[in-house]
Amino acid sequence: MAGGLHNAITNAVNINATALALFTRNQRRWQHTPLTTQEIDLFIQACQQHNFCSAQILPHDSYLINLGHPDADGLGRSRQAFVEEMQRCRQLGLTLLNFHPGSHLRKISTEASLRRISDSINLALDATQGVTAVIENTAGQGSNLGYNFEQLAQLIHYVEDKSRVGICLDTCHLFAAGYDLRDAIACQQTFTDFDNTVGLTFLRGMHLNDSKGSLGSRLDRHESLGQGEIGNACFEYIVRQPWSRGIPLILETIRSELWSQEITQLRTWAA
Repeated sequence: MAGGLHNAITNAVNINATALALFTRNQRRWQHTPLTTQEIDLFIQACQQHNFCSAQILPHDSYLINLGHPDADGLGRSRQAFVEEMQRCRQLGLTLLNFHPGSHLRKISTEASLRRISDSINLALDATQGVTAVIENTAGQGSNLGYNFEQLAQLIHYVEDKSRVGICLDTCHLFAAGYDLRDAIACQQTFTDFDNTVGLTFLRGMHLNDSKGSLGSRLDRHESLGQGEIGNACFEYIVRQPWSRGIPLILETIRSELWSQEITQLRTWAA
């Protein structure tokens, strides 16, 4: 998005991508300037020019937001920022917002923090329209929540409007949290577990990343496809499943110069 949000579309087209992720603002600062009419128009025009619809775009919110924050001030600030992120998506014609669920920071219980996250989602959905809150599973590092399927299911359970909540599964995070993906049988078991516990109907997107860390390491360290501890079998399995069609599959792998090759390989497997 350097030079303008519309450039994210152009950059995606240049590597033959048909899905993309982006930040709609500086993800490491609380302060931000409102979107201008020109920024909005340029982004929408770029989408129309290159035939990108909202279902192909998975924006991510600020890394500063913690919807399970134990302190009232931090929670209030995060909730307000999250609503603003949803509103920015709406302005840009986008219908998904990917976010990390939150952390209890070892100050309150897991249960209390999970409930705060669900309550935060409810408040944001009540204050906005047309944008789905897409919860990303985490690797379980530190006090971060949402690293197992039971926690993701609990978060969704307490969301009142289930038509506007979904899940983005990150393969590196899954593996680091202890879900095996190293061969087709392991993948079948993991995604069957997800379907039984959460439901594949809630899957709104995926982040396809290999992992530098070992199984269950709780390390959020991405690697290029086939060059980490997961291996290629996982990604070949995913792109051949009917449930992976029609949702954005996003590369967050560490070597941008390989993205075009990785996209070509994924398409070859899918075919």
